Amino acid sequence: MRVLITGAAGFLGSHIAERFLKEGYEVLGLDNFITGSRWNADILSGYSGFTLIEHDISESILLDGDLDGVLHFASPASPVDYLNLPIQTLKVGSLGTHNSLGIALAKGARFLLASTSEVYGDPQIHPQPETYWGNVNPVGVRSVYDEAKRFAEAMTMAYHRYHGVDTRVVRIFNTYGPRMRPNDGRVVSNFIVQALRGDPITIYGDGSQTRSFCYVDDEVDGIWHLFHADRIEPTNIGNPEEYQIRELASIILEETRNSSVMDMLPLPEDDPKVRQPDISIARELLSWQPEVGLREGIQKTIPFFEEQLQREDAKARTI
Repeated sequence: MRVLITGAAGFLGSHIAERFLKEGYEVLGLDNFITGSRWNADILSGYSGFTLIEHDISESILLDGDLDGVLHFASPASPVDYLNLPIQTLKVGSLGTHNSLGIALAKGARFLLASTSEVYGDPQIHPQPETYWGNVNPVGVRSVYDEAKRFAEAMTMAYHRYHGVDTRVVRIFNTYGPRMRPNDGRVVSNFIVQALRGDPITIYGDGSQTRSFCYVDDEVDGIWHLFHADRIEPTNIGNPEEYQIRELASIILEETRNSSVMDMLPLPEDDPKVRQPDISIARELLSWQPEVGLREGIQKTIPFFEEQLQREDAKARTI
């Protein structure tokens, strides 16, 4: 069995690629390293079944050999990245999705789109079921990511309806764990790095806004089961346990044994007030639900960031 995974050097893409490799698949990992990590790619290169292709999926590519699956994970995915790379984010969500679907069509392969809970925008229904159409500002600063993913979902369903491509769409909720970049701007990585360095914990707004955080191993397991399930429509994969942002900060401070102060800053434009997945479909159809609670997941994640910061400090001392 052989699959193509775009964005394979990214945080989540590398974990997905490793799961397929461990399950005995041959994996073609495609990445242009605009936000992906050479370190992640090196981990995957330790598997005999992995082949790295350095390429921007927004540009067309011809691939030799059969493929059983195409999983499109390529995209800047954190606010820091997609606000700094707005055009690239829109291109990989549109042209990149089109090219990935074209490969799946040509190879007769199953296609899985990595979509996002951001398609729900600042939701007015809580928790969010897959039937909710969302509340998205189509021209705000976050729209480059939100609308890229909404377009990608529409393109995926069009390829299914018009060309008969066997498609899957996973709506991924906030995911965290090892291999996140320390400077990626996500709230978990921000808080852990700030706590480990003894810096103030930066909280936007009053910290009452909520998110639902899923440990990466759970997220990957849900996506693995969805890829092999018989479901065409979008499916939420995430942890339904909901936490206020200031609760997350408190847990991280406790687990890092740090007493940093919390620095409250203005809430960014269009930042969602709440976010919580309804995973009823995943539970029923996939017999899946997350197993790792937030505190346990943070405990598993902190050592990775400690190691990364030690490497950065050592590198800085040699310059």
